[in-house]
Formats: sequence, C-alpha cells, structure tokens
Amino acid sequence: MAKEHRVLTGITTTGVPHLGNLVGAVLPAIKASEQKDTTSFLFLADYHSLIKNSDPEIRHHSSFEIAACWLACGLDPKKAIFYRQSDIPHIFELTWILSCLASKGLLNRAHAYKAATSENEEKKNQDIDKGVNMGLFNYPILMAADILMFKADSVPVGQDQKQHIEMARDIALKFNHHYGDILKAPEAIIDKGKGVLPGIDGRKMSKSYGNTIPLFGEEEALRKIVMKIQTNSLEPGEPKDSSDCNIFSIYKAISTNKQIIDLQKLYEEGIAWGEAKKILYEELNSFLKPFKDEYNKIIKDKSFIEKTLIEGSEKALSISGPIIKEVRQAIGIKGF
Repeated sequence: MAKEHRVLTGITTTGVPHLGNLVGAVLPAIKASEQKDTTSFLFLADYHSLIKNSDPEIRHHSSFEIAACWLACGLDPKKAIFYRQSDIPHIFELTWILSCLASKGLLNRAHAYKAATSENEEKKNQDIDKGVNMGLFNYPILMAADILMFKADSVPVGQDQKQHIEMARDIALKFNHHYGDILKAPEAIIDKGKGVLPGIDGRKMSKSYGNTIPLFGEEEALRKIVMKIQTNSLEPGEPKDSSDCNIFSIYKAISTNKQIIDLQKLYEEGIAWGEAKKILYEELNSFLKPFKDEYNKIIKDKSFIEKTLIEGSEKALSISGPIIKEVRQAIGIKGF
C-alpha cells in the first residue's frame, strides 16, 4: 500500500480572488487533490489577512468569495480537506509553541520584514521598524504552524514564497532536535515553468499593487483591463522578445504548448501589441468562462458554502487534535 502524501495550500482572505491566485494556487491544489494516495489540505487563511486588511467586512466577504471560487473551479470537498484557518484553534496554539523556538535572527531575514525595513531606510526614517507590527514580523511562524499542524509533506508555492517553506523546515527541525521526531519538515513544490505571474504593470500580480486580472467580472471589463497591460515601444513589424513580455507571460500560464509556440512565432514576426492583447483577451475569456458560470451559481448558496467549510473543519480537527496532543506531551504540557 502506497504511503499517504499530504499537500497543503491556502489563500489569504484579502479581497476578490484574481488570476494569479487561480493559476498559482487554486488549480494546482485542485489537481493535487485528485491524485491517488494524496490528502489535500486547502484552507482560507483568514487570520493572515489581519496583517494586510483592517476592514472586517472585506475580510468576511472575501472568505465567502474565495470559498465559492475554489468550489467553482472544480474542488471536490470529498477529495480534500477544505476549511477555514480560524476554525482550527490548534493552529494558534502551535504558533505560540513554535514562537518560543524560532530565533529573531531567522525572522529578521523574512522577505516581507526586510522589505519594510528597507523602505524605512530609503526614507531615512530613524526607526527602521516604523509601520511594522508583530503580525508582520511573526507571519512566517503562523505560516509554519499552518503547515506543520497537519504534517504536510509538500506545499505548492510561487518562487517568491519558497522562503516561508524553508523557514517552516528550519523550525520543524529545531523542534524535533529538542523534543523528538514529531513534526514533518515540508518540501516546497514550485512550478518553474510558470514562475511568478505578472500583473498588468509588470510587477507580481497582487491585490496590494492593484494590478490584478479578476476572475469573475464582465467580459467588457476584462477586455479593458487586458488593454491596459504595459508593453514596450516596439512598432508593428518589429520582432519582439516573448521572454520579457507581460502579455506573453500571462498567456503562457493559461494556454497549451501549441498555443504558446504559435504566439511565440507571431512575436518573432513582429505582431502588433494591440493584436497580442486581443489574442490574450480572447483566450482569457474562453479560459475563465466555465469557472465564471459555476461561480455565479454557487455564490447564491451561502448555506452550501458554510456547510462545506464546517464539514471540512471537522475533518481537519480530527487530524490536528491528535497531533497537538502529541506536541503537548513532548514539551511537557500534560496531566499528572
């Protein structure tokens, strides 16, 4: 009998899901959940959103929209453990335990924290930690707890998130060194072919940059967004480099190998940017339509979404309960 392989991933509940979420996390996670001998843990990271968003209504509604998104995009709750992070109190208990092991030096190296301090240095702020709260600083520990709580074997992430998995490994190994071989050191699964999906301005597609391509908007709104994608000043007829183009990078993430080769040839022949954007829009519209149709059905049934998440949390708790008990025993938090 093959050994069970546990895969875990989640999305922070800050705003409406976008194309980067879909191709970078949702679809790979759904695909993994359908593999034999794989147990998938898919969750709404609602407590993570406290770092980036102070609006409770946005957080609440975003959780609902993201749950609907996963289900609309093909997630079968019978083939995965689909839950809200906030429904699993064991995660937050483990976060504190891991906080007492993780070194400040490790957290000082976290990309998000370094970016914040670097910005303060550039602005010549006397306090390099200006605007940095403990949630941002401790973010890697909560992420580690999300992963280690369920002894995940692997975590699908973008290249930019690889550091968090490495930190989770470091913390797990340190715990095991002190208390015995209890936590599982996870591996990152990175799709090197796709990498980080660019937004319409060329930076990483992110809600915080306001450069995303939404999944479930109207066709005309999608067309207008695609037409705003930044390009260089090369004229029609001039050969273009597909490897350094936002349009091509987005197209590559949603298309077949044949379609990618065909568009690459058009780039070499000097396709006009307007025509390249039209090709991308048409492919995006076709790619997203079945997801959009299903989403519009599911979003009307809140009771179905809530019931699905509650059932998922019950399955998750049946796994996290014995693990947190094992952790407590190891660290000496137990009855007499």
